[in-house]
Order: sequence, then structure tokens, then C-alpha cells
Amino acid sequence: MKQLEIKHIQKLLKESIGDKTYIHCLGVMDTAIKLASKYNYDTDKAALTGLIHDCGKLKNNEEILKTAQKTGIIQDDIMANNINLLHAPLGAFIAENTYGIKDEEILQAVRYHTTGRTNMTLLDKIIYLSDYIEPNRCFSGVEEIRELAYKDIDKALLIAIEDTIMYVIENKLLLHNDTVNARNHLMINLVKNRR
Repeated sequence: MKQLEIKHIQKLLKESIGDKTYIHCLGVMDTAIKLASKYNYDTDKAALTGLIHDCGKLKNNEEILKTAQKTGIIQDDIMANNINLLHAPLGAFIAENTYGIKDEEILQAVRYHTTGRTNMTLLDKIIYLSDYIEPNRCFSGVEEIRELAYKDIDKALLIAIEDTIMYVIENKLLLHNDTVNARNHLMINLVKNRR
């Protein structure tokens, strides 16, 4: 299948995820472009990934579960019991099979934009952070992370991941192992770089 044109992707995306999530995706896309530019990454690739990162966040949870089960996406007990994590791997499936995106780096960035992972690529980092700091996000500390993201992407990412871990724990939600592994990998690299 050939990759669809951006305008067609935007139309299908808006129909499948609804206005609120679509507006968030536009904010992530714009932020991804700025971060990609700052860190000398392909802005077109970052823009596309930012736009589609939440394509698995279908309009209701029942639809997410039904589609994930139909496509065999539910991979572990944590995702099966935390719908907030399920939309990312489902999104990678939809990006490939509905929008025709075959670029594995884009698909991986979509797949891990909620959990992170060990040894994240620059695109993974850009999308995770863009999702966290896009202009529509409003929470205590977001301005500091936004500022830091343009100075040191790894330090900003570490803070974002640690904030996410604290949120998950405080709300008694399930914490995915990929998030812990992403945090630990970043910590190890930051310590190495200080030596």
C-alpha cells in the first residue's frame, strides 16, 4: 500500500479520533517540527509522526479495545488493563495499515510515544516530548520542561518520564516496564556523560 497524502491523512485522522484529539495532534506536530529543527532532524518526518502519533486514540474506549483485539494488539497484562497505553501500539498498526506508512522509525515512535523505551531514537524523543509539552498542555512545571527541551532533550525527556511515573503511581495505575527501562537508560547515559 502506498502512503497516503498528508491532506488525506488529516481528513481520515480527524474523522477517526475527533476534534479534541485532532487539535492535540496538530500541537504535537508543530512542536515536533520545532524540536526537529533544533536538533537537526528531518522536519517533514517529525511533522508526519507528530500528526499521526495518536491515530490509535479512537473516539471511544470500546472501539479501541475491539480494534486492538481484532488486530491482536494486546500484548501483555499491563496494556490489557490500561487503555491509556493501548492506543500507541494500535496507532502504529493503523499508521501502517490504514495510512500506508512503512517507515519503521516513524512506526516505532508512534508505538512508544506513551511509554518510551530503552535506547530511544531522536525521533522517539522528539515525539514523546512533543506529546508532553505541546501548546495545549497546561500543568505545573510544563513551561520549565518546554524551555529545557530546546536546551537538552535528554534532560527534558528524563524529567517528563519521571513526572509520568509519579503521576501513574499517585493515581494507582499500572506502570509499563518500558517506561522504567527508558528512565533507567537515560539515567545511565546522563551519568556516563558527566564523567
